[in-house]
Amino acid sequence: MSDAHDVHEHDPHVEADLHISLKGYLTGFILSVILTAIPFWLVMGKVFDKPGLTAFVILGFAAVQIVVHMIYFLHLNAKSQGGWNMLALIFTIVLVVITLSGSLWVMFHLNHNMMPASMHEMRNAP
Repeated sequence: MSDAHDVHEHDPHVEADLHISLKGYLTGFILSVILTAIPFWLVMGKVFDKPGLTAFVILGFAAVQIVVHMIYFLHLNAKSQGGWNMLALIFTIVLVVITLSGSLWVMFHLNHNMMPASMHEMRNAP
């Protein structure tokens, strides 16, 4: 055995029950592909009549995909590393909520704030 293996054998910070397998990565990959393909289909197929509903559903799929990536690829859970991963998860959730709500706010107000005035209003301006 190498010296590096011996060091990790006695290191209390290394998780003993971390199960990394090809099955876990394949499960995460398949879920990620599905969670990407469904929103793509929703937009390209114009499934919903209201664009706001489509955006809301896509944001829901995005949030679920973040959780899938954290579990299957980053191997984060509530027990690992003495709870620090749970703190990282909470911080990630706060950042995602700020980013998503800010993006929705910008997109909602962008149309109103950036559209030029109608030609009729421009002619009657003093």
